[in-house]
Amino acid sequence: MLSGFGFQSLLSMLSHLLFITITWWALQSINYEKILRPNHVIQARVLLILLTIVIGTTVSNFFLDYLLWSQQLPTLFY
Repeated sequence: MLSGFGFQSLLSMLSHLLFITITWWALQSINYEKILRPNHVIQARVLLILLTIVIGTTVSNFFLDYLLWSQQLPTLFY
């Protein structure tokens, strides 16, 4: 039973890292320099990092919830 929790924890961590990385890659295509105020580059980078974490974590949670629900679906027919 405990090994299942370990696997679930590992899967969750890898999923979050994967989707945060994909989100960071996708957000690099946005040309946000046009909307920045001059001399606020560090603040823009912090905002981009926080936005990446929020979007990546949200997508990862959706993926993990969907995976959990699909695994629990067969119990509906018992």
